[in-house]
Amino acid sequence: MAQHKSKTSELGRNTLLEMYRRMLTIRVFEETVFDVYRKGWMPGLAHLSDGQEATAVGVCMTLRTDDTITSTHRGHGHIIAKGGRVEPMMAEVMGKVTGYCRGKGGEMHIADVSLGILGANGIVGGGLGIAAGSAFTAKREGEGRVSVAFFGDGAINQGIWYETANIAVLWKLPLIYVCENNDYTQFTNSKKLISGEGLAARARVMGMKGVEVDGNDVQAVFQAAHELVEAARNGGGPATLICNTFRYGGHHSGEPGTAYRSKEEIESWKKHDPIPFFENQLLAQKIITPQEIESMHDEVDKRLQTSVEMARQDPFPDVSEVTEHVYA
Repeated sequence: MAQHKSKTSELGRNTLLEMYRRMLTIRVFEETVFDVYRKGWMPGLAHLSDGQEATAVGVCMTLRTDDTITSTHRGHGHIIAKGGRVEPMMAEVMGKVTGYCRGKGGEMHIADVSLGILGANGIVGGGLGIAAGSAFTAKREGEGRVSVAFFGDGAINQGIWYETANIAVLWKLPLIYVCENNDYTQFTNSKKLISGEGLAARARVMGMKGVEVDGNDVQAVFQAAHELVEAARNGGGPATLICNTFRYGGHHSGEPGTAYRSKEEIESWKKHDPIPFFENQLLAQKIITPQEIESMHDEVDKRLQTSVEMARQDPFPDVSEVTEHVYA
């Protein structure tokens, strides 16, 4: 199926620069988390999304603050793209009480309901039902809100997608399914696991629009997502957006991702890295200068280093609150 390609953007300069800032912040956050992991300053593993920044930002920049998203185990980018702050995120990654979830969720379970971030989720496809419930609420309340469910290609074969898609189409719920197709379900190429013509075709069979886009082109993602989000906001029902992208690292920080992927494959994707690709577009359109790029890099770097220093000084949650904020 033909993919959406970005055109000369009609977006304002401030919006384009904010897109770039959020993408850069995601990349530096992920690099910083990997450094924190290597130094033993965080519990457990890290699931990083470096290489997938354009998908998160392109989609979330179409949303209002009161629109909701559900995320995945690889969810740092979605949270930053929706407006999450890196300071409580880093504290949460390091298990500190100043984190978004008071250090109890860790790097895979960050949430901020005030920003419409209903939580990252360690269960494959675990956010799909939550997003459908939020979309149902949005339709009942009639305030034009939209719900977005991010998930990876590993969740395409989960039954929860079919169950929620069926009811979303029948009830015309304002729900956008966003599949970050990075070609690998943990350690297996998804082509060995997904039959037929893929998720876009399955979406159309279910009775909704299925759109495929270059997930490394933030403007193309924004244009496709904007069309689907606005249609859903105005009563058009659900849709599915497939963003073809790639994670540079392994499934988690404990493995390099090279045993099942060739060096040539990884390098070929890095040639279409979403950040320098967008950077070159902005430079060509004279929207940003090299000096502004350098200044923004310095600003983001300093903010992330400060977030680590702050989190290292923050306390862990007290054992007395182990049963607080826990629901079953």
